[in-house]
Amino acid sequence: MSTSWIQHSVIFTLKHEEGSEQERKFLEDGKAILSSIPVVSQFRVFRQVSPKNDYKFGFSMEFSDQAAYEAYNAHPLHVSFVAERWEKEVEAFLEIDYSEI
Repeated sequence: MSTSWIQHSVIFTLKHEEGSEQERKFLEDGKAILSSIPVVSQFRVFRQVSPKNDYKFGFSMEFSDQAAYEAYNAHPLHVSFVAERWEKEVEAFLEIDYSEI
């Protein structure tokens, strides 16, 4: 199994009312803050459209390798976003990390 390239995805539902300013601000801030971390590439924000689960949004990003992924997890911008925004504003989430076979 190759562990070079990693796609990190998290699908989530916010505590905010659908269509609210708080919802919009969280998604915009998440994109601005997390995509500014140097090891992050291909950052995307998604609206989940499948009726097969209850999650509403997704963040997806790519890392060149495991070291880049670990650097992202330890980066001060990521750590502060999780502590100050994610833990307070996200109701539920599922994290999925992929590496090509």
